[in-house]
Amino acid sequence: MRNYKIALIPGDGTGPEVVREGVKVLKAAGMKYGFAMEFTTFDYGGQRYLRTGETLPEGAIGELKSFHAIYLGAIGHPNVKPGILERGILLRIRFELEQYINLRPVKLYSGVETPLKDKGPEDIDFVVIRENTEGFYTGAGGVLRKGTPYEVSIQESINTRYGVERCVRFAYEYCRQNGRKKLTLCGKTNVLTYAYDLWERTFYEVGAEYPDIAKDYAHIDAICMWMVKNPEQFEVIVTDNMFGDIITDLGAMIQGGMGIAAGGNINPQGVSMFEPIGGSAPKYTGKGVINPLAAINEAQMMLSFLGEKEAIDRVEKAVMETCRRLKRMDAGKMGFSTSEVGELVVSYL
Repeated sequence: MRNYKIALIPGDGTGPEVVREGVKVLKAAGMKYGFAMEFTTFDYGGQRYLRTGETLPEGAIGELKSFHAIYLGAIGHPNVKPGILERGILLRIRFELEQYINLRPVKLYSGVETPLKDKGPEDIDFVVIRENTEGFYTGAGGVLRKGTPYEVSIQESINTRYGVERCVRFAYEYCRQNGRKKLTLCGKTNVLTYAYDLWERTFYEVGAEYPDIAKDYAHIDAICMWMVKNPEQFEVIVTDNMFGDIITDLGAMIQGGMGIAAGGNINPQGVSMFEPIGGSAPKYTGKGVINPLAAINEAQMMLSFLGEKEAIDRVEKAVMETCRRLKRMDAGKMGFSTSEVGELVVSYL
């Protein structure tokens, strides 16, 4: 039997509730397809920070490196100032474990409502590949004369040829390996000329090695427009950290909402971390009404990373069947409780 060591970070708010259902599905899939998962739980998140004043304890990154993957619930606590947990936990894990790809499928399942008029599952099925360790998220910059009328605030976007090229190359390889025939670069070459000149040159230079993949470019504002108007024109989009953060939330909305959207922070040669997109949703904590399908889709992505091909196909089909039973994807409007949705997915396995 294949055995996997998984670091489980339930996190804050509704995080523990949704990953509980994901673990339930993973264990059921393992029994069916001949693998086992050993989960080790870590209490990283807002409650630990409020109790101890630390985000990640000393040695945490080294310990996480010993696992096959990280399964995350949510990070974000209403009593902790925004940015502390995100930088101290999420960004630190992404950066120090070299999870340089953020992989976000945008796929509308049959039976799930989209706010886009006259669009269906055949129109919304693309992937966003976001550079995950550079750009504005490096924290480069500073503040002078803070709190005075002469305050100066500088935030810099750091882009390296090395970082851009490995992201672009991953995107081309992803296209080849997944039968995608077109790759679109999202940038802003007409205004942000330094950073996106590097991205555009790298995109076409690396692209010369992939003559079988059609290449396209669009500004970030045009991408947002076309994702709403004609999402069917996209197969794979590659972009930087900031623009990727923006368009993946738009992608979540057109695929049915935060309740179903999941993503992976990928190190192709190391430890990757998988998470639902919706955050901790503290107002729903403990009510048993949050939609766990994003966490179950996150589990499906983790199975893909681990190479469990039979299981990922079956889990996705089970999620699709479950979607047909729910009234809505929104918390409290599904017609089922959080645990009942998890049981539905297990039953369809």
